[in-house]
Amino acid sequence: MADGAVRFLLQTIGSLLAKEAFMLGSLHRDLEYIKSKLEIIQSFLKDSDSSKESSNSQKRTWRRQLIDVAYDVQDLIDEFIYHMDKHEHRGRFMGFLHNAVSLPRSIFVSHGIATRLHEIKAKLLDISESAKLLPHEESSSSRDADESWPYYAESSHFAVEEELVGIEENKDELIGWLKDKEPQRRVVSVVGMGGLGKTTLVAKVFNSPVVKQHFQCYAWISVSQSYKIEELLQTMIEELYVSTKDDLPDNFSQMDYIRLVQMLINYLQAKRYVIVLDDVWNRQAWDDISIALPSNQIGSRVMLTTRNRELGVEDKVFHLQPLDETDSWALFSSKAFWNIPNKSCPHELKRVAEAIVGTCEGLPLAIVAVGGVMSLKERSELEWKKTEDSLSWEISNNPNLDRMKNILLHSYYDLPYHLKNCFLYFTVFPRDRLIDQAELVRLWVAEGFVEVRRDLTMEDIAENYLNELIHRSMIQDVGRGSCRLHDVMRDLAQSIAEEENFCMFGHGNEERRDFKARRLSIQFSGGDISRSASMSRLRSFFVFGKDVIPSSSLNRISSTFRQMRVLCLEDASIHRVPDELVNLFNLRFLSLRNTKVRELPKSLARLRNLETLDTTHSKVKKLPDWIKKMKNLRHLYTHRSAILNYFYFCGAPIPSFRYIRKGVQAPSGICDLKCLQSLMSVDANAEIVQQVGNLTQLRELGITKVRKDYGKELCSSIQRMKGLRHLRITANNGETLQVEELSLPPHRLQQLMLEGHLEKLPHWITSLKNLTYLQLKLSQLKEDPLLQIGPLPNLLGLSLYKAYEGQQLYFIAGFFPRLEMLYLSGLKNLNHVRIEQGAMPSIKMLLLNQCVGLTTLPEGIEHLSGLRELHLMEMPEELIEQLKKDGSEVQKMVQHIPIIRNIFQKEGKWVYEDFPHLLTQQENGVKRHQIAPSMDVGEAKNSASMR
Repeated sequence: MADGAVRFLLQTIGSLLAKEAFMLGSLHRDLEYIKSKLEIIQSFLKDSDSSKESSNSQKRTWRRQLIDVAYDVQDLIDEFIYHMDKHEHRGRFMGFLHNAVSLPRSIFVSHGIATRLHEIKAKLLDISESAKLLPHEESSSSRDADESWPYYAESSHFAVEEELVGIEENKDELIGWLKDKEPQRRVVSVVGMGGLGKTTLVAKVFNSPVVKQHFQCYAWISVSQSYKIEELLQTMIEELYVSTKDDLPDNFSQMDYIRLVQMLINYLQAKRYVIVLDDVWNRQAWDDISIALPSNQIGSRVMLTTRNRELGVEDKVFHLQPLDETDSWALFSSKAFWNIPNKSCPHELKRVAEAIVGTCEGLPLAIVAVGGVMSLKERSELEWKKTEDSLSWEISNNPNLDRMKNILLHSYYDLPYHLKNCFLYFTVFPRDRLIDQAELVRLWVAEGFVEVRRDLTMEDIAENYLNELIHRSMIQDVGRGSCRLHDVMRDLAQSIAEEENFCMFGHGNEERRDFKARRLSIQFSGGDISRSASMSRLRSFFVFGKDVIPSSSLNRISSTFRQMRVLCLEDASIHRVPDELVNLFNLRFLSLRNTKVRELPKSLARLRNLETLDTTHSKVKKLPDWIKKMKNLRHLYTHRSAILNYFYFCGAPIPSFRYIRKGVQAPSGICDLKCLQSLMSVDANAEIVQQVGNLTQLRELGITKVRKDYGKELCSSIQRMKGLRHLRITANNGETLQVEELSLPPHRLQQLMLEGHLEKLPHWITSLKNLTYLQLKLSQLKEDPLLQIGPLPNLLGLSLYKAYEGQQLYFIAGFFPRLEMLYLSGLKNLNHVRIEQGAMPSIKMLLLNQCVGLTTLPEGIEHLSGLRELHLMEMPEELIEQLKKDGSEVQKMVQHIPIIRNIFQKEGKWVYEDFPHLLTQQENGVKRHQIAPSMDVGEAKNSASMR
């Protein structure tokens, strides 16, 4: 990471010297000296930042010293600019213009900057001299950032598929253990090192219909190293009650440990249950939980995954083994040669490729990671031999580190310098959290990680960074615009982040007397988050969790963290933004998402460097007039949703059927913010629809309450937004959307949502060749829209809610070649759906919701061989009864679909029932479950992550 720190600093100094020379005074000469020294030191960094050299203690010490000095220089520059800014706002700016040298000198003296600068120069000289004494070896194959830089942002090939091979045999054996005749409660452990696929295997078993029908209730609990026993037991209660469709008990979330244990014992005593405890690290966790799991002599089972072979709590132990040579090679080839026909290895690389696979010793995570690295290498025997030699050195010469960790370290050190910081950044988020990709991109830009290249925006470049990390299999793309870092990779990244002062992690109550980290990530904060004696280096601060943050803590942020660039208070239970935050003059990113803030204080107008302001789902209903002064603002997220009915499944809410999308009122002049790339969402008025076209850099636009007579002006404005990717238009209540006059829509448009009556489907939709998601809501179309949108080549998701008033829909062969998700909702007149063979060949999920006239399943549903989920939400009872009738023709049509679910309301609550009897007979026919609002009933269990 040292190379990244130095290069970032050189960019900062270069920009400062070019733009602010008049203001720098005598600092200009000193920065020139520092810049020249850093450029010399750079020549030594390629070796010191490589995997092989990372174990050399002399070089590691030298790197840490260099990083510290780079941070010191950045701190000094920020400190100088901070005091210059203070003088300007105290009314001294005119005097400053008349004396460009004396003011910088006075700042040097009064704030000790001159002394610190002298110390930094001395340290830098020592480091420069020390570099000459370091052992120097030729770097093996790490790719420099200035070499070829492929642009991946246009490709979505890099979505990771969890290709664990050879899993079925293991799954069948575990299912047999769960279903054996032993009445005593048994504990089945799946044991193995990180990255072997324990969680993936157990998830396959847990989600098997055979298992679900054998047990009366079930729950999946992710334990992890840092757990709160009360929260684990509360989660267990929620999952168990959901699995049986029982009403959740009152006030259980306020119960203490003893009462929770007693509740579970009483509930489970007469039920055959299966509980999964995923990622158990120590015996104490088992002891805390097991007391609540009665041995009720009716065949209950507990499954756990652990890396600890000495846990000592198991009745049966399944030692998950590494992949054999055949399966290892198949997995490696799928990653390293993904763009070669049949994913076959070139003949000249076969020997060295086999050697590289051999060093991974069958660990799936290591194979995937190294395969991702090799897919980017030049396909020459010499280049691949360099990598083989480096991996062999790691295994042979570093006994202090785990062998597989070294292979994963190689994946990290092989990253170009600009990706190292981006990779480590994933550690600021809580373990197992799904990370929004768009938000991550904005954070990287705010941190200054993104280089300016060619004619691309920084956001485009950051997206490219993310796609490359995904392609290298270091990051998992989990779909729906989210990604995550695998636990093993996270452990590796966190150790590096802490060692190099990239980020520190805590719970808000720790005293830190010598705090050098640039970032602090606090989870479940309940204490004073600014108690540390010295945290002046902090540049980014994250609070995760809903615990109340004391107002005193927020008030002190401005004095304790005054150089901060990122302040993320997402989900925090705060009601106001303190005026003191105005002193964070360097702030680029401020998130108040999901807080209780109702008003933005006027003092925030002085945050002139702010690039992202996010008040999504807060209580803010109106943007203040001063917002138009934020000339550097790039992303403004303000949309609100009044959710009427919704629930989660598979980690995501049923999309958009029953909530009202709301924007906020924006002041006159909002369209003068020329740097805006995101404006989501504002209420329309005559000025906005006319002038929003001036925002030619917009990538995302959400506009609500659009009147019919605004149509022509709005279309004219949208036509000028050549880079628009995401467009959401909501009509004013009861009015028609007039969008026909958009003759040349933005050709890069990827997501389009039209909410409101349409006289006909806009003709220009057929030209949207890059469109991946289309939602039509309340359109009331008379003509079948499929004829126009079916040929769209890249459409992945289609949602029609009260969008069509006809009786029939025909999916013609060849239509929707890439469609994966289809939602048909509120189509009250629809009575027949026909699917020809060859239509929707990639479909994975189909949801039918409130189509009251559709009393039969779509004709031809048997042709959808890849369909994994069929959800029937408040559909006619006649259709449901056909599915319940054993041996019926309808059952034969859908026997290939793993998940078939009936979702309906009962006594004001959402419930669903599965149809496992379609695969295997079951005593009670179906299983019924209650769905609690805002409750995720499947994310962990259905994830395909490897652990």
